[in-house]
Amino acid sequence: MKQIVTSSIALLLGVSSVAMAGNEPAQVGPRPLYLVSDMENSPLKTKLESCSSGPFHRSDFSIGHRGAAMQFPEHTKESYLAAIAMGAGVLECDVTFTKDKQLVCRHSQSDLHTTTDVLAYPELAKKCTVPFKPANPDTGEDAQVECRTSDFTLAEFRTLKGKMDGANPKATTVEEYMQGTPGWRTDLYSQTGTLMTHAESAALFKQYGVKVTPELKSAAVEMPYQGFTQQDYAQKLIDELKQAGFTPDEAYVQSFNLDDVKYWINNEPKFGKQAVYLDDRMYEQQDFVASLENMRDLHKQGVNIIAPPLYALIELDGNKIVESNYAKLAKQADLDIIAWTLERSGPLAQGGGWYYQSVTEQIKRDGDMMKVLDVLAKEVGVIGVFSDWPSTVTYYANCMDI
Repeated sequence: MKQIVTSSIALLLGVSSVAMAGNEPAQVGPRPLYLVSDMENSPLKTKLESCSSGPFHRSDFSIGHRGAAMQFPEHTKESYLAAIAMGAGVLECDVTFTKDKQLVCRHSQSDLHTTTDVLAYPELAKKCTVPFKPANPDTGEDAQVECRTSDFTLAEFRTLKGKMDGANPKATTVEEYMQGTPGWRTDLYSQTGTLMTHAESAALFKQYGVKVTPELKSAAVEMPYQGFTQQDYAQKLIDELKQAGFTPDEAYVQSFNLDDVKYWINNEPKFGKQAVYLDDRMYEQQDFVASLENMRDLHKQGVNIIAPPLYALIELDGNKIVESNYAKLAKQADLDIIAWTLERSGPLAQGGGWYYQSVTEQIKRDGDMMKVLDVLAKEVGVIGVFSDWPSTVTYYANCMDI
């Protein structure tokens, strides 16, 4: 069976071999070298160029963000297999739940209308929390629609196909609305889009020997949901990891909700030891200022790993990109750091720099992502980097012997 799936990955990526185990070759493809060639001349560029012939192997430093979501429909089997082939040592399933309280892989409980073809099925589409309402060109009102995983049973969810995340808000028809893939992505690999439950993703990751970092997503419905509490939700995620055979050291369970992280710390302490607090305080709290006190407070509550967006970890010192004060304080509080998300926002030359907003004066070309990655690794000392195209991080990690 593994040989058949392996061949499928090779066909998807147009390569002859794939990463199958920690010491097996990884296929990084042409993108890393494209980024390196786009760099200004520097010792870093010279070093990265020297690694062009490999060999490349799987690295836990390389985390597949929703799989390989730059070009493959996120949280689909195809996206995960592509990320495995690119050498990602850790894979993410964002966890939501269906109407019958089954855990599935979706970035949000309210994104089926942009990440799947649910609107193509009228009988299912009418079950959406907000059925499709076309845009009104006369008033300028955008199209309205919201389809939640909790609108559908698992059986109904399984009938859907994943597509590239995107929508046309000015659409006057369902067909127009579904045609919203950004130009810097592609629909080339979106013809299959096999959706997965969390348990199925865990089984797949275990089969290929990669670690897991499932994220418990915020529910779009009031909790408890039909008797299903937030604690039940958090526990079910752990139970399914155990059923797939994952040991605590192979899992980095994560949440933006600190209470979820504290639940794991207190009720599943072995898994809680590597639980990741996704820190969004810098944009959820307008008055938030990182301090040694609030970092140490997290550590006192049992948090060992913190994961903020890239821009919170870097800043400018003159014309030089350096680690931020936030990063320094987190390390002083004995917190390990994971960064998100490389290559998420499109070409930097076209304004795709949201994740790099703290250093935009020094981000002029796509190759500058390698400068950012180097600072994250060498100065900030992150233990892993989420990426929508894991081969970039895999290339760097292998070249720098991380």
